[in-house]
Amino acid sequence: MAVIHPTTLKPSKLELLTSWLPSRPWYRGGATEPRLAKAGGFRLDDPHGEVGIEFIVVTDASGPHPTTYLVPLTYRGAPLDGAEHALVGTMEHGVLGQRWAYDGCHDPVLLAQLPALIEGRVQAQDQNTSGVPDREVTASFTGEGPIPSDFTVTDDRNGTRLTTPHGTTLHLHRVLQPAADAPFAPSQGAVGRVTGTWQTPDGTRARGTFAVLRGDLRG
Repeated sequence: MAVIHPTTLKPSKLELLTSWLPSRPWYRGGATEPRLAKAGGFRLDDPHGEVGIEFIVVTDASGPHPTTYLVPLTYRGAPLDGAEHALVGTMEHGVLGQRWAYDGCHDPVLLAQLPALIEGRVQAQDQNTSGVPDREVTASFTGEGPIPSDFTVTDDRNGTRLTTPHGTTLHLHRVLQPAADAPFAPSQGAVGRVTGTWQTPDGTRARGTFAVLRGDLRG
């Protein structure tokens, strides 16, 4: 179980993301600096207790209309070999010391735990409280598994695609859109889904799709 320490971070996560988000192809903002506010998210546990895994939802108010983003991050106590391109930044944690924050789509620990969430082998955890499940994050899976985790990562304007050599694709919706919370009905090759909630700028709760899994998992 991940332990969440009430402490300070310098710079803060939002400050790191303010610098990093405009470099992403799926960022929809304009020429001005993002104006970010935390809107929600959840955590996953690293079975070995070494890596922090957090899916942050932030809303950017810098454009004509607020845009909400899903940002999976991992936090490590030392640099991740070969992942320099995925480094979001470093922070000084008041308890743990220096932490390296990575785009979690390039971290093998997150890439192992996200399929486990879809399959129902692990449960989403509250973003702010240790040992508390997040019941608002739901996962659906109709495949026969196991879901591979040897992903190749591709970012474009439509989000992030995690593709295996066998053609299974996990699409992360980086730009979130509210949608009706309908039961999962496999279509267009979809065999899994993760949905969650976030707070909108007017204070209401929205629900939408975080990730969709497509592919033939029957081997």
